[in-house]
Amino acid sequence: MSLLAAEAVIPPVNHIQDLLIAGRPVAGDGPALDVVDPANGQLMGRVGTSSPAQVAATVQAGAQALRESGWADRPAHERARVLSRAADEIERQADHLAELQMRENGKTRKESRAQAMSAAGIFRYYAAVCECSEESMPPARGAYFTMQVYEPVGVVAALTPWNSPLTMGAQKIAPALAAGNAVVLKAAETTSFVTLALGQCVVAAGLPEGLLSVIAGGRETAVALVEDPGVGLISFTGGTSTGQSIARGAAARLVPLILELGGKSPHIVFADADLDAAASAVANGIFGGTGQSCVAGSRLFVEESVADAFRERLIAQAAALRLGPPADPESMIGPLASFAHRDRVEAFVAKGVEAGGEILFGGQRPAGGEFAEGAYFQPTIIGGIDNASAIAQEEIFGPVLCFMTFKDEDALIAAANDSVYGLAAGIWTENYRRAWRVARALEAGTVWIHTYKQLSIAAPFGGFKLSGLGREKGIEGMRAYQQVKSLYWAT
Repeated sequence: MSLLAAEAVIPPVNHIQDLLIAGRPVAGDGPALDVVDPANGQLMGRVGTSSPAQVAATVQAGAQALRESGWADRPAHERARVLSRAADEIERQADHLAELQMRENGKTRKESRAQAMSAAGIFRYYAAVCECSEESMPPARGAYFTMQVYEPVGVVAALTPWNSPLTMGAQKIAPALAAGNAVVLKAAETTSFVTLALGQCVVAAGLPEGLLSVIAGGRETAVALVEDPGVGLISFTGGTSTGQSIARGAAARLVPLILELGGKSPHIVFADADLDAAASAVANGIFGGTGQSCVAGSRLFVEESVADAFRERLIAQAAALRLGPPADPESMIGPLASFAHRDRVEAFVAKGVEAGGEILFGGQRPAGGEFAEGAYFQPTIIGGIDNASAIAQEEIFGPVLCFMTFKDEDALIAAANDSVYGLAAGIWTENYRRAWRVARALEAGTVWIHTYKQLSIAAPFGGFKLSGLGREKGIEGMRAYQQVKSLYWAT
């Protein structure tokens, strides 16, 4: 059944939701997945999965649709028109999309709706980029002229994470379609409903049949997709170890990759900073979305002379964050996305304490009846740890902040860069020269100054080191789904 309707509905629990294959509802030929609401532990519904054989047929259908539809050869404004209509449909379905995401991964209703509207904005942006992008004519060095043209890669294999399926799905589908490709998107296991609904919005906008498929499944399905010989590019957002595994397989076949992976982002507060503003930003930077963000500012470095004063302000900010059911408009933080993930976060905190860390705030499951059935964990601040410790080096992907101090700028930069990750960083100082100097010295793809987690679809996003390869967003985000061809015309 469709997840979209004039009056939005959620399928009955005993119904196995169809997949979206070649633009049509098709039953998965693999075992059904249970979708569980992390706020209360109740079964939300079930979704079919794809076997390797079904994955192969889906990729083939995408390639056939490209040939038969002429999508890549259509004028840019025609592709842009479809993307614009998709944005309209996502906006129309925003409340329902938010409801699905909220119930699948525990994000608050407010944040989920904001992400639905952001997904619409992504499609609208790439409609504009598609229509306004230009070819180029490099200077000739003889009696000829040259032209640089951009062509699609073919069928894109896209794999999205469970933390922000609406925005992450849009960030892959929209630029890939704008670039003239077909897309096979594998939903995260725990957020299949909202990802399928997003795909249905795009199909409802009049996308030629077969150009978009959304499938579901576990590791077997994912491996079949990224290893399919008909795939022209792999775009993956998720854990670093999985990304490395995908990269090893892709290297053997020379398949291009876009990898947006993990992070352990440093958030830096100098003594001359506005401590109140910085404390608010640090708290939101790690605890927003229950810390389930690749750019979460999980390593805090505070200049030693103001550490005590800042600690007080930060604890007050954490205490003011209301943890509660995601459907409650007063809730600022919801549960973690699954019970297994809550247990993982809890284990990290326990190991940090065993290694000598001190819980400054939180550090446990919240007590009370409304929390007993859900995957909740308190916002947590842990101090007394070294940057080399496991809790400060490994991505927790939860509401856990490592509080550390520094004495001088050189030591700070060394510590902040002492990580296998390089996704993002934040700086708070009133000295603009220092801000510039430190920002350029940090090994991170995005650096915020006097703000945090401020994102724009128009600005390229990606990581250094083990945080990924390539860039999403911006014009580069569409070009990543294309290959360059040089034409030479003799006069």
